Amino acid sequence: MGKTYSGGCACSRLRYAVQGEPAIMLDCQCRQCQRDSGTGHQSHMTFVNAEVTLEGEPSHWPSVGDGGTVKQRAFCPVCGSAVWMTFPAMPQVFIVTPASLDDPALYAPQMTTWTKSGQPFDPAPPHLPSFECMPPA
Repeated sequence: MGKTYSGGCACSRLRYAVQGEPAIMLDCQCRQCQRDSGTGHQSHMTFVNAEVTLEGEPSHWPSVGDGGTVKQRAFCPVCGSAVWMTFPAMPQVFIVTPASLDDPALYAPQMTTWTKSGQPFDPAPPHLPSFECMPPA
């Protein structure tokens, strides 16, 4: 069944609990993730087919990643914190913004993606595998 990962926004109006283990933890340097995070990358803890419980009413906005993937980003309408993301074409995928975790130390990136869009002020960690786009399936 796996562990429960819980978290929420800065003002606690949005909360989530995910039962399961992450399929992958990665830092993405695509331009859309840069814009969303306000820095050189955004970190993602990705769950597939996990049991997800949500509390509160998020605001959403659609975005499109460098590879053309349509994303639905959820953020708090009060404090503005980015909290989770889904893919309309892949409803079994639920992605948590690791800084929103109650225990952010649970996040341990395994790779960096979209390094071809990376910024010089935020280089990919040299000890992690890096991919110019998404890694091969």
